[in-house]
Amino acid sequence: MDLIETIRSTGAVRGFTDQTLSNATIAEILDDARFAPSGGNRQPWRVAVVTDPRIRRSLADIMRPVWHEYVAAGANGATPFAFGHPAEGPPIAAPNDLLDHIENVPAVLVIAADLSRIALMDGQLNRPAMTGGASVFPFCWSVLLAARARQIGGVMTTFIARAEPAAVDLIALPHDHALVATIFLGHPVKQITRLKRKPVDAFATIDRFDGEPLVHAPIERSAGPDS
Repeated sequence: MDLIETIRSTGAVRGFTDQTLSNATIAEILDDARFAPSGGNRQPWRVAVVTDPRIRRSLADIMRPVWHEYVAAGANGATPFAFGHPAEGPPIAAPNDLLDHIENVPAVLVIAADLSRIALMDGQLNRPAMTGGASVFPFCWSVLLAARARQIGGVMTTFIARAEPAAVDLIALPHDHALVATIFLGHPVKQITRLKRKPVDAFATIDRFDGEPLVHAPIERSAGPDS
């Protein structure tokens, strides 16, 4: 696929057909994704390709309470787990197709980061550290782009990070590593190609964050199914 088309059409896919993904295909995707940038080119990512249905079910059971908290926060109009805004109210049980049927997802990847190989530039600030993700999330995004280029869809979730203590022994997380994401991959039931995103002038300004909006004239492109 054309690079720009791939970037502009890689949406979150949560519904997959019964078509399987071979280990060879997953390895090809990871072989492309490994060229993602990272601080010092230290490539701190680790990937567990989870095929055992028992481990998959246990992972889903670990993530489910986090999902219920997420749903509850959203129901109250809050951004779930946002800094400085603790969720109020009890968790709300709600279905989640990926977790409910995790055994049937064609590919389940658990992504970890070796913290000993990440320069945490904002680790000493009085707020949650953010910069460490720059050395692992480009890899996660590259996994999704490499999958999209093969007409494979996927979605990344970070629920596993909140439940890390419960997952350490289950997947033998190495010392000094952190769980950062779970990526689900498969052939899409519906391939979304037209994504809804804010325009450039809604988030880019000149000189300062309170400066004039950066004006952008949208380029006309062929339309696909809406997200």
